[in-house]
Amino acid sequence: MLIKLSGGTLIDPANGIDGEVRDLYIHDGRILHEAPQGERPQKTYDLGGKLVMAGAIDLHTHIGGGKVNIARAMLPDDQRSHPRERTALTRSGGGHAAPSTLAAGYRYAEMGYTSCFEPAIIPTNARQAHMEMADTPMVDTGGYAMLGNDDLLLQLMSEGVSQEVINDYVAWTLHATQCIGIKTVNPGGISAFKFNARELDIDERHPHYPLRPRDIVRTLSRALAELGVPHPLHVHASNLGVPGNHSSTLATIEAAEGFPIHLTHIQFHAYGTEGDRKFSSAGAEIAEAVNHRKNVSIDVGQVMFGQTVTISGDTMHQHANRSHAHPRKWTCMDIECEAGCGVVPFRYKDKNFVNALQWAIGLELFLMVDDPWRVFLTTDHPNGAPFTSYPHLIRLLMDRTFRNEQLAQINPDAAAMSLLGSLERQYSLYEIAIMTRAAPARILGLADRGHLGAGARADITVYRPSDDAERMFGTPMLVFKDGQVVVEEGRITAPVKGSTQVIRPEYDRAIEQRIGKWLDRYHSIGMANFRISDEEMAEGIGSPVEIHACRPRSAA
Repeated sequence: MLIKLSGGTLIDPANGIDGEVRDLYIHDGRILHEAPQGERPQKTYDLGGKLVMAGAIDLHTHIGGGKVNIARAMLPDDQRSHPRERTALTRSGGGHAAPSTLAAGYRYAEMGYTSCFEPAIIPTNARQAHMEMADTPMVDTGGYAMLGNDDLLLQLMSEGVSQEVINDYVAWTLHATQCIGIKTVNPGGISAFKFNARELDIDERHPHYPLRPRDIVRTLSRALAELGVPHPLHVHASNLGVPGNHSSTLATIEAAEGFPIHLTHIQFHAYGTEGDRKFSSAGAEIAEAVNHRKNVSIDVGQVMFGQTVTISGDTMHQHANRSHAHPRKWTCMDIECEAGCGVVPFRYKDKNFVNALQWAIGLELFLMVDDPWRVFLTTDHPNGAPFTSYPHLIRLLMDRTFRNEQLAQINPDAAAMSLLGSLERQYSLYEIAIMTRAAPARILGLADRGHLGAGARADITVYRPSDDAERMFGTPMLVFKDGQVVVEEGRITAPVKGSTQVIRPEYDRAIEQRIGKWLDRYHSIGMANFRISDEEMAEGIGSPVEIHACRPRSAA
């Protein structure tokens, strides 16, 4: 079937298009710039005066895995208070801070998103995480496998094995878990917590292994670069939420030694110790460091006010924050000692000094990092806020008058401590399209999406222009997934299922002997059951894989 999108105004940063009126065609789920010779469109959409962008991509959202299910179980009121009734086309669901799989997929699509990536998959639990994501309709998915607190990596590094061996282990992990990237959470710190440590800074020695977090960051970032993995090491740095942690963040940047590195939810790692309360913004220092180091990218993890739930592999700091739980319940746990999991419900309040300053710090970072290709729109769903707050966040970035009105409503002492009121920058539609489409696709190595070029996957979102960006981005006019209209005027019209995005870096299969012996000795799952096959992904889990290219592997 040939579909014509007639006369839309294209915003396509990947191809340098900013507001050009053009026709597009969709054929067999792909975008064309001209109709095939001799073919006439069977369907035409008149998009005169409408804005056309690629489908949005969320590169960091917690939508699958054990921690998400724990949060759902912990907050039954969240499910009951936000029901989503069954319709003729959609199934029932619920939840706001921790939505069900179905509710999450539907709401993402209704906002114009077509791909979402779970940033914290424990390798031994990858199968369950993929099952959750396969049950999330409407969007393609992918995940980042967690390394850096697993005992096998720490043991290999302690033994002084070559970088090539580490690279083989990292590549094998990506294959076995069907993931597209590697994340490290509080590198070495989660492991240290199990040895009764309650903090571990970037240059402090692990209580058991002769290693520092700096060593882990350097080794893993180098491994991914040499393996040709498109996405840099995804780093949840040391000392999350601790006043003065900006120094750890700056040291983490240096630990990469020039290799690409992505610092996630950096708002939670941009705190100083100035003022009477010994809590201040270090957003300017972090932004300056990012601006001067082209190997660094960030996502913000913006805080928004209201009830949410924090879910993280960082058991060390979730345990430390348990006294702030709202409602008063929390849990920390582990699976096979590979990493950790902490779930702490939380309510951010605009009149609370710390929460208000966290909100301001996130916006400072968005506005002070110069390059929109290296800063990504996230709330670290649900840790800073549910992803459904994205339209409101976009309005804050695009509308300085609205932003200053909101600034005037927060704790006045926090407002006075922030640079936010002095920042004049307003994001353009082109910059929003970069940070929510083109840049996520590029940094993840997704050559077939995030743009409107010929041959791209026909994941397309159409908006009615509005001076109110929150209204515009909250309710798209049309959303196409693989060339099919799946949302009209903010309502699901065709439920679809997505696929799983993966990469396949090269590795020496000899590493499997070492991994197999380790699993047999220390784990309850062996090599044969650890690894997830393509057939299982397609037939058992229900989400077939799409393989994206890596660069050629380079020698260590």
